[in-house]
Amino acid sequence: MTVVLGIDGGGTNTRAAIVADGKILGSGQSGSIKRLRVGAELAEANLRAVLNEVYTQSGMKDIDAACCGVASASMPGIPEWITAIFDEFGIARSEVVGDHIIALDAAFQGGPGILQIAGTGTNCVGRAPDGTLETAGGWSSRLGDEGSGYWIGVNAIRRALHAFDREEPSQVIPKIMEIWGTKDMDEFINLGDGTPPPDFAALAPAIHELADAGDAVAVGTLQQAAIDLAGFVLLVRSKLRRKHGIAGEVPVAWTGSVIAKMDLVRNQFFAGLHAAAPGMPVGTEEVVALKGAIWRAERMAKSAS
Repeated sequence: MTVVLGIDGGGTNTRAAIVADGKILGSGQSGSIKRLRVGAELAEANLRAVLNEVYTQSGMKDIDAACCGVASASMPGIPEWITAIFDEFGIARSEVVGDHIIALDAAFQGGPGILQIAGTGTNCVGRAPDGTLETAGGWSSRLGDEGSGYWIGVNAIRRALHAFDREEPSQVIPKIMEIWGTKDMDEFINLGDGTPPPDFAALAPAIHELADAGDAVAVGTLQQAAIDLAGFVLLVRSKLRRKHGIAGEVPVAWTGSVIAKMDLVRNQFFAGLHAAAPGMPVGTEEVVALKGAIWRAERMAKSAS
């Protein structure tokens, strides 16, 4: 029996599963293990919590291989501390890769394709037939990540402030003031511009609700998010064609709550891609990145046997 562990360390949540010969023996969830987002101490506590949960559920003590996908995997020290904790749990064979890698493998299992990630942050990555990666976007919440939950929160506020200046109606500012518990505009601005900043990504569901109710500022924010997300896919498609000689279309997959849960974004994302590249196959179901981590761990275990 081959027993493996897969972990998807997203910007908001961490999900893990222990699988034996294709059957899930235990699964768990905790907070983010992204150090830049929650700090080193909480990230480690969250990783230990989810490992304890899946080990307890599964009843397994011996893991043949483990794969962890996390957004900050390329930063110095990140693979080392995760691997050290794996060692403590008796996992001798493991790897730490970017969250985009496990999501790509969940969709294409090592093959070519384009993946748009749109959750707390965003990133678009394409893989050529020879394994080379081409990317667009994903330059962090402050410098980029257009179309992400964080971007939606920040830019809904920016658009709402412009509407406020023009004396145009919008419920975005009143709604966020309610969420933040601020009593007036001065307090609202001070909190929004404070250090550390508030959790702008947590505002995205409220912006989506306002857009569904017809708020023009919210609708415009989500429409721009869809335009940006489709634009990243088309840019990566262009790179794959120009730099790697791909003549036909490569499939497109997507993952993340912005596309999965926001119908306005999802529908316009699909429409934008279809209008620009009618023959490009676009997946209709969200990719489950954790499946890619499990697939990579299973492949690792097989190569060792």
